[in-house]
Amino acid sequence: MSFWKKEQLVGLDIGSRTLKIGEVISTRKNSLVLNKFAMANIPSRSIEDGIVKDSETVAAAIRELFKKSRIKEKNVAISIGGYSVIIKKIQVNTMTDDELMENIQIEAEKYIPFDIKDANIDFHIMGESLGSSDKMDVVLVAAKKEFINDVISIVELAGLKPCVIDVDAFALQNIYEANYDSQEDVVVLIDIGASKTTMNIVKDGLSLFTRNFSLGCNQADHKIADKTQCSLEEAEEIRISKKPAKITDREIASIVASVINNWRLEIRRALDYFYSYSDNQIQKIMLSGGGANIANFRKTLAAETALEVEVLNPLNRFSVNKDISSSFIEQISPQVAICMGLAIRRADDK
Repeated sequence: MSFWKKEQLVGLDIGSRTLKIGEVISTRKNSLVLNKFAMANIPSRSIEDGIVKDSETVAAAIRELFKKSRIKEKNVAISIGGYSVIIKKIQVNTMTDDELMENIQIEAEKYIPFDIKDANIDFHIMGESLGSSDKMDVVLVAAKKEFINDVISIVELAGLKPCVIDVDAFALQNIYEANYDSQEDVVVLIDIGASKTTMNIVKDGLSLFTRNFSLGCNQADHKIADKTQCSLEEAEEIRISKKPAKITDREIASIVASVINNWRLEIRRALDYFYSYSDNQIQKIMLSGGGANIANFRKTLAAETALEVEVLNPLNRFSVNKDISSSFIEQISPQVAICMGLAIRRADDK
């Protein structure tokens, strides 16, 4: 099988609890192959609330992961998310890309809640505004420079070159569009990680609404750790393995239920807000991240929203290198959505 390697990047997903790297190769027939993949946990509190607390530890873990996976490529695509990133759909007077580039700082000041001088700004023109021929819709993205610089410094400290800096919500959208046809539907993409949840409502290749929540699987781990006086790492093992020590199955179930109830309420509030200004009717919710594996959450969210809730398969249309364990990939598949969304980016992408 022959492959194209032009402008290839490695997807590097730096989570607050887990690192993931994926190398995706395109064949000459434009099919996608997951060639190499690896993931590893990092010590708890190395990254907290999106803020890097221990750059050396995280960088060393990234280097070790690349060594373990035998990935030689040093050019990577990374993403950022959380409250340090603002994504806003705005309306401006119709103008060219170059004209908007000159005026974007002025436009952004109206919407960004922090000093514009401390932010990196990007935008994407969506097209003419509905019912207004002299206006156009633009997706505005702003991120604090300090936050971006921290992530870049970790990547460079690991000996890598960050070529693309994406946003979690858009990486999630990328992988959805690469794997599913029904893009005329309005679909809610929700990725529930260790400490943050990313939501992106999409239709026809456009992002209609995004939101970030400081919610994730770590909430349950913190409660288990408090209950059993153990470390967060041990609490995570108790929750995942369901082999409790110093805590009963019923107590674990109660903790998880209270946590997913918070997720459900926050998601419902976000959907209600979306419906308050949009006539679009949502057809489906697609879950990814570690939280997608919690069956009771899927069931309660479906009941709360009266929508179909499905686990997103980020490798739905991928071939997988035979050297990668199929059982391993099946087990962790929901957790690799953002990583795979980054791995299909190329260095010359906009």
